Amino acid sequence: RGLLQCLLLLKAHYGLYCLANSDWELLLEACGPCGLPYRIEKLHFGPIKMLQRHNMQQRSTAVGRANRQMLHRLQRVRLTTVCQAAAAEARTTQKRLNFPFTRIQGQEEMKLALMLNVIDANIGGVLIMGDRGTAKSIAVRAVADLLPPMTVVEGDPFNSSPTDPKLMGPEALARFRAGEKLPSVKAKTPLVELPLGATEDRICGTIDIEKALTEGVKAFEPGLLARANRGILYVDEVNLLDDGLVDVVLDSSASGVNTVEREGISIAHPAKFIMIGSGNPAEGELRPQLLDRFGMSVNVRTLMDVDQRTQLVMDRMAFERDPEAFIESVRPDQEALTAKLVAARERLPKIKVPKNLQLLISDMCSRLNVDGLRGDLVVNRAVKALVALEGRDQVTAADVGRVISGCLNHRLRKDPLDPIDSGTKVQLLFKRLTDPEFVKREEMKRKQEEAAKEAAKKNKKSGSWGGLPSRR
Repeated sequence: RGLLQCLLLLKAHYGLYCLANSDWELLLEACGPCGLPYRIEKLHFGPIKMLQRHNMQQRSTAVGRANRQMLHRLQRVRLTTVCQAAAAEARTTQKRLNFPFTRIQGQEEMKLALMLNVIDANIGGVLIMGDRGTAKSIAVRAVADLLPPMTVVEGDPFNSSPTDPKLMGPEALARFRAGEKLPSVKAKTPLVELPLGATEDRICGTIDIEKALTEGVKAFEPGLLARANRGILYVDEVNLLDDGLVDVVLDSSASGVNTVEREGISIAHPAKFIMIGSGNPAEGELRPQLLDRFGMSVNVRTLMDVDQRTQLVMDRMAFERDPEAFIESVRPDQEALTAKLVAARERLPKIKVPKNLQLLISDMCSRLNVDGLRGDLVVNRAVKALVALEGRDQVTAADVGRVISGCLNHRLRKDPLDPIDSGTKVQLLFKRLTDPEFVKREEMKRKQEEAAKEAAKKNKKSGSWGGLPSRR
């Protein structure tokens, strides 16, 4: 900002019009409240050179001296921003150590949902809602460490695949179609965290201001969706994020493509990522239209098992004391789980869901009044991923029962007066359709309750008050 103020002062008082008026406005808009020092330094590298050339042409000594003094101030500001940028880059290049996934105690439903989405990204992501301090964020960051390295085109901002055209950015795709062999490198699967203060331009991408000012060309600056391609996009406190931004992210997640139409730029690039959101239901709920866009939903609660709580606390304290040593001690377990996930990905295309189970899934969605067909598709994909994870080839009804609650409970219509939650409703219906003995036990229990009521009525004295009528 100090650099911008100096440039504006030069323009206003000394008549140094280094940029057009529209460019000044564009520059101010680009480096407003969210402008980073490094970005500002890069943007003003060209204008500073233009000032130097302009100063050589000054005829007035007084004005030229004032301009040189101002130029020295600009250079000092520029040197400061370079140092700030170097410090920021040094902080970001340090590898962030995450708590190991295999040492998270309990929360089996959450861990299973995350692993199923890692195996099959077409499930559509997972929404994790629960109380604070229940390891939601820790589990999401930890699962990213389980993913194997991926092969990407060297220097490509879209994490393009060197062999699959569907996963290539515009530049890599043009080179691939021209017959060029794309250079490839191994890279860690990205985990991109979407902050609450992000704007739509930062998420989807916008015009590259640096190239527009220095080269005079229209170029696209990729956003967070491009960085998350072929990786994981994590939104913490998703229920506090603006609904419009959530809709944009979920649209790209469902289609696998991000289309940008702004400032004279028209571009579409792949945005194939696993969408994971977390939040505290006490802070607000998502709209039903947005809930339906998540493939799975799980509710996590605080651990009540004393042994699990104690073990998790001890592991966390050991991790904070020496992260490297703790991670090294559990490396065999981590590598074994990574190998298991890789094998499940390879086994997934070979697994088929029998016709009778497909009919069962559709029948349940119909009886539960689930809108649309997303619920049917997600259950079929999730049960295949579960079978692949466990190293089997045949899908059973028990497998459907393990995943169907997490795939449908957030798609049911909410009734605030209903004492039964959505997940319990799904499980009860599944048992009624698949377990004849469960139906017999329910019928017997209902008859016993009715017989007890009749007996209570007979034992009452004539004329005594029988209480308020029961609600049916």
